[in-house]
Amino acid sequence: MLLAREPLVSSGRSFFHTLRFELILIFVCGIWLPAWLALAVNSSGLPALFGFVGDHLLASGNTTRNSLLIACFAALGMVVTLRRFRQYPGTRVAQSILPVLATFYGAALALVLFLRLEYSNALIVSCFLGTLVARYAIETLHVRAKGIFYSVVPGGKVDRILGLPRMPTLVLSTPSAESLPLGPIIADLHADLDPAWERFLAEAAISGRPVYHYRQVWEAETGRVRISHLSENSFGALIPSLIYQKMKRTIDVVASVVLMPIVLPLIAASALAIKLDSKGPVFFRQRRMGFRGKVFHVLKLRTMTVTHDGADRTSSITSGDDQRITRVGRFLRRTRLDELPQIFNILLGQMSWIGPRPEAVSLSEWYEAEIPFYRYRHIVRPGITGWAQVNQGHVASLDEVHAKLQYDFYYVKNLSYWLDIVIALRTLRVVLSGFGAK
Repeated sequence: MLLAREPLVSSGRSFFHTLRFELILIFVCGIWLPAWLALAVNSSGLPALFGFVGDHLLASGNTTRNSLLIACFAALGMVVTLRRFRQYPGTRVAQSILPVLATFYGAALALVLFLRLEYSNALIVSCFLGTLVARYAIETLHVRAKGIFYSVVPGGKVDRILGLPRMPTLVLSTPSAESLPLGPIIADLHADLDPAWERFLAEAAISGRPVYHYRQVWEAETGRVRISHLSENSFGALIPSLIYQKMKRTIDVVASVVLMPIVLPLIAASALAIKLDSKGPVFFRQRRMGFRGKVFHVLKLRTMTVTHDGADRTSSITSGDDQRITRVGRFLRRTRLDELPQIFNILLGQMSWIGPRPEAVSLSEWYEAEIPFYRYRHIVRPGITGWAQVNQGHVASLDEVHAKLQYDFYYVKNLSYWLDIVIALRTLRVVLSGFGAK
């Protein structure tokens, strides 16, 4: 079976989708042209660009060089990051352009300031705006250009992908490469195919055409993993990357310490609002099922009346019009501010910033009795936000839980810093829009 680690957008696309085209347009229109204009204006004796008085670009070769290095680093980092983002379903690349580019520019400028190097404000701003415009132009061309086309080999369980949206497919009738459209070939590589089809797939792979197992395409297009059986990761194992899990734990602790001065005032203000709004304690503690199936007490800001204790399955499920939610509590839930005290759970090693949400023990025991392999989601630390939360939102019914578990398994199978970055960026949209809040 041929499995590709590259995004399923690298073959069968137009020239506008290639890395070569993106780099050429970014560096020509986003860096070279703005830099040339800035230098030309400055050398002509005209006032400095963007109102930066006294910003003489030609006064120092180091100034120009350092500024262009910052612009090149940020542009290259943005291109690589956004291309990786494309392999994760539902990711709106256009919405990530500005924050990703700003992050790389911020990181580069922080290093330059720390090293006390010279740089030009005018050149930095002009390249930033030029790169931004060029990248939005690329995204526009991506939308207008012809997308990927899948050729499907009949047999096995390939019917599962034929109904997926935004997937132009052609079911092949004969095992022949003649008049075959460009693009990958999809087949059920576990099925007992006719020898003629097997020879066809072998020849297609030898010729350099991508051949994918149908399940890989289904997962890439939906962001979910079918849970008829436990699904191994790309290394053929059930245990996610241990190296990244240790790195992730370090990042969690460092991020918690850095964010503590911001989080504590928000918690204090929320606590005061809760006290003024309703009677009862400020914080809410509940037993949740955590990492490796160990029970812990999650800490949240109270958003319901004091009659709610979450001791049984029924009271642990929250509906959209739940009368137990207070006025302040509804705002805290919509903005996810009620989750902020879990920063202490992160410091204690019970949770992570990103991972499957921990369920109440009563709900977890119910799901384990109803859904096979449910406990497998506990193989990673639970998180404040996760892949299921940014794709699905709040769930209540068993069918919704089943779909949520498919998202959780996708996260476990594809655990990586790239996926965590995607989740972090999409969490910002969730917080601002209130998506999935109950």
